[in-house]
Amino acid sequence: MRDVIVFSGSAHEGLARAICDHLDVPLSPVDIQRFSNDCLQAQLLVNCRQRDVYIVQPLVPPTQEHLVELLMMIDAARGASAAQITAVIPHYAYARSDKKDASRISIGGRLVADMLVTAGVDRVLTMALHAPQVHGFFSVPVDHLTAIGVLADHFRGRDLTDHVVVSPDLGNAKTATQFARLLGLPVAAGNKQRLADDRVEIDSIVGDVHGKPAIVLDDEIATGGSMIGLLDKLGEAGCPSAAIACTHGLFSGRAVERLGSHPLVTEVVTTDTVPSPPDFPALRVRSVAKLFAEAIARIHIGESVSSLFDGVDPRHAPPQLRLSFAGHHSAGPA
Repeated sequence: MRDVIVFSGSAHEGLARAICDHLDVPLSPVDIQRFSNDCLQAQLLVNCRQRDVYIVQPLVPPTQEHLVELLMMIDAARGASAAQITAVIPHYAYARSDKKDASRISIGGRLVADMLVTAGVDRVLTMALHAPQVHGFFSVPVDHLTAIGVLADHFRGRDLTDHVVVSPDLGNAKTATQFARLLGLPVAAGNKQRLADDRVEIDSIVGDVHGKPAIVLDDEIATGGSMIGLLDKLGEAGCPSAAIACTHGLFSGRAVERLGSHPLVTEVVTTDTVPSPPDFPALRVRSVAKLFAEAIARIHIGESVSSLFDGVDPRHAPPQLRLSFAGHHSAGPA
């Protein structure tokens, strides 16, 4: 059994360490230097020859800098004769650039996928792609995880009488329906039109929300523009309160201020796919480190990753493999 080596870029070292804790392997050191001409250089400080290398790096601001770090670490691992290189990208930011919706516009999701493959990646492990079709942009295998079971766990055990799950738009309704099924709740959705990066218009709410506390589920919150528009429309429709749940809580710009001060918001729940902002009292963070560790372990020994999500909820999966790569670096079912 080949050794497992895990590296992290500078984007989210805390998540990488948590993943390593679940795997019972050390986080291997990386030396990233910036030269006087502003160029970056990455050096992996552990032998990678004929080993399975996993590089953890979400694409978060400064996104381009973190992308170049990831490309350089992949290139370094390839040059060091790694047996297999997996890019662990909890948040693939360029998934939003997935189609040609204007003249002479770039499709960043596909371009970045090509760059990763050219650098030498053999596999990509990611979570909650903004657009599912981005999965097809890659010419290497992609394991696509979901956090809706982790987010649903946050609400289990509460009295959810008369609650409703709300999707910000009809495109996210399928995921919201799966999430609602885990909690035994009905679903509603906003009819959204995006006017700019931080401005949207919600024409109407499809479904009954009058007098019903809402749990709003989205894949990503950046500036909070879409969410504020939806919350305002929910208030007009008679919704008394709203808890917000999302996988990728970027909370850029004035998002913390806008969400924290909105009268409908009771709490904001997110995961640790990206670093959390400071000074956000309403924020609750659920970790997905164990999910990523399980996926890495299954990739390493050739087990199914999709079976983690049988029934969508990770708790309904077959008995989880308790794996350790310490000692002889071997693993098997407990």
